[in-house]
Amino acid sequence: MKSGDMLFDESHMWVRLEDDDTAMVGLSDYAQDMMGEIIFLELPDEGAALIRGDACGTVESVKSVEDLLAPASGEVLRVNEDALDAPETINEDPYGEGWLMEVKLEHLSELEGLMKESEYESFLDGIEGDQDEDEEDF
Repeated sequence: MKSGDMLFDESHMWVRLEDDDTAMVGLSDYAQDMMGEIIFLELPDEGAALIRGDACGTVESVKSVEDLLAPASGEVLRVNEDALDAPETINEDPYGEGWLMEVKLEHLSELEGLMKESEYESFLDGIEGDQDEDEEDF
């Protein structure tokens, strides 16, 4: 994986490698769109240890409250204070100014289990297809 490539997990978190072992992490455009207006964000403290698949924060929207699941293990180097102060930033620019945290990755091999952007789009097509089928059942 080269620096700048974005990877996604099934919990709709993204990871973008910044250098050999540091990555930016955020919430996907799909997730923020499904949640609607985000009104509150809780993130781990700097220095906190993340374990892939474990809850590492909470995002609250007008529709729901969801746990953020760590897409990779590592140490939180910094969190996006601007997003904490103005959580709607995630709705406006989820892949830019709406990033959530910077993480020093513990196991780069974990990234192999994440989806490339094209794979994530196919994954989303499957989700949306399932929803369409469900709606037809009514």
